[in-house]
Parts: sequence; C-alpha cells; structure tokens
Amino acid sequence: MTEEQLDLLFKALADRTRRRIIASLSRQPGQSLFEVCVASVAENGAALSRQTVSQHLDVLERAGLIETSWKGRTKAHSLSINDSHVAAAAWLEEYNESGPKT
Repeated sequence: MTEEQLDLLFKALADRTRRRIIASLSRQPGQSLFEVCVASVAENGAALSRQTVSQHLDVLERAGLIETSWKGRTKAHSLSINDSHVAAAAWLEEYNESGPKT
C-alpha cells in the first residue's frame, strides 16, 4: 500500500460517521444511498442529508473500503475490505507500547 493510499485509508477511518457506515454495510451489503441515510437515523438518531452521506460514501470509495454497483437505476454500496486494508491497520501494531519492533 502506498503512502497516499494509507493516508486515504486513515482519513476515511478517522470519522465516526464513516465508521458507522462501514458497520452498517458489514451487516447489510448492497445498500442504496437512501438505505444508508435511514440506517444512520436508526442507529444514532441523527438525520444526515443525502448530500452529506454521499460525501462520506465518496471518501470511503476513494479509500477503497467500499465498492458500488448498479441495481437497475439504484447505486448499491458494499464493503470492499481486503488484505491490504487489514495489513495497513495492523501497521500500528509495530508501534504498540514497546515502540517499533525491529
């Protein structure tokens, strides 16, 4: 994973709303924008505009954490977490408590 990809990944994961979207998509893949908006209200009681949710989905897609497909005229969003994402998150283990491991 390049430095730029790592930056995009950590930027995407830095936001609580985006982490909630990831959790929602892990439970129910293939959600439309409307379904992601409804899930946000159901989970934390806060209504987010379609534009706001769309921007969050764009950040997650640029980071490679979600993928989109079309179901008729509806864009469906699903998780797309792969080994490189898991390895990037595990990168922090290198610095766990005792400092960098050599």
